[in-house]
Amino acid sequence: MKLAVRLPYKKWLQWLILYMASLLVGVNVVAQDWPAEKVRQDFIALLARPATDRAPSFTVTVTDSVEIERGYFFSAPNEKVPVLIYRPKAAPRRWPVVVCLHGTGGSKDDAGIKSLLMQLVHAGFMAVSIDGRYHGERGMAAAGHNRYEEAIISAWRQRAGEPQAHPFFYDTVYDVWKLLDYLQTRSDIDTTRMGMMGISKGGIETWMAASVDRRIKVAVPVISVQSFAWSLSNDRWQGRANTIRTAHLAVAKDLGDTVINKENVQRLWNKIVPGITGEFDCPSMLRLFAPRPLLILNTANDANCPLPGAKIAYAATLKAYKTKQAQDKLKMDIAPQQPHVFTPLHQAMAIEWFKRWL
Repeated sequence: MKLAVRLPYKKWLQWLILYMASLLVGVNVVAQDWPAEKVRQDFIALLARPATDRAPSFTVTVTDSVEIERGYFFSAPNEKVPVLIYRPKAAPRRWPVVVCLHGTGGSKDDAGIKSLLMQLVHAGFMAVSIDGRYHGERGMAAAGHNRYEEAIISAWRQRAGEPQAHPFFYDTVYDVWKLLDYLQTRSDIDTTRMGMMGISKGGIETWMAASVDRRIKVAVPVISVQSFAWSLSNDRWQGRANTIRTAHLAVAKDLGDTVINKENVQRLWNKIVPGITGEFDCPSMLRLFAPRPLLILNTANDANCPLPGAKIAYAATLKAYKTKQAQDKLKMDIAPQQPHVFTPLHQAMAIEWFKRWL
């Protein structure tokens, strides 16, 4: 028995184009095209929390070339967000600002992040970084304790009806939105010129936060664009799962499995990052950034962000930019024969992108 499905011609043609595109990159499933505004509102609603007093506090250190602020604000009553700010040492003015987000296991004080902040200052921007949830000053409680993975395991084991924590990406995205709220209160920032970039985990948080928050005018997600759904469907989930391997092992054990496998990986993702293989996957979210300037930086041999999935996300995004006649504001560069790494060339390209568009 054959199942015949009749669709309006235009819808049928769109489905056929998506299907053929998926074959070109080896996809065996066709992604649903959720209405863009619905995706935006649903993601904002998922992360919504009660407002809290930010109570910011900072100290300033002046060097020969830069003014450095260290401090914090609160994104929730018990969530102190450590902040590092580099500001050009020049006559007071309203500066364009770029937020830089670190990767898994890193912090705002990584040498690489500080180097980016300084490069941005030399290019004429104020540059800001925060510690993601359970990282940096919010991270290691004691030797041998990885608070990030401990928080993910705890969130996995939360019972139905309890407030669900989202330590894997989503909670830091919320902190980023609260950071933007704080930055908007400062007299030294041009709030019409705010950009964002992030590396790996920070890049994922960049495309999540910036896609739905229109205050971000320019974005550069680095080694982060992918399709979580494609990775699961094509048995390429291992690289991403290995970034939080201890958490995945705990989940596998809880489910009675002896090894990490596709099924228990998906069970964890479905609970702590709901929608990540559907409505909130990168191909669905990233297109929301159109028509704002967007530079996507990936590498060819990235196990964490397999290139076929990244190409699906780019194709969906390009379609949105074409619809808004903004193709000149979208660019993807793939470093050949490179693993999961932020190359020097890509660092230079990121700085130039902000200089051009922000």
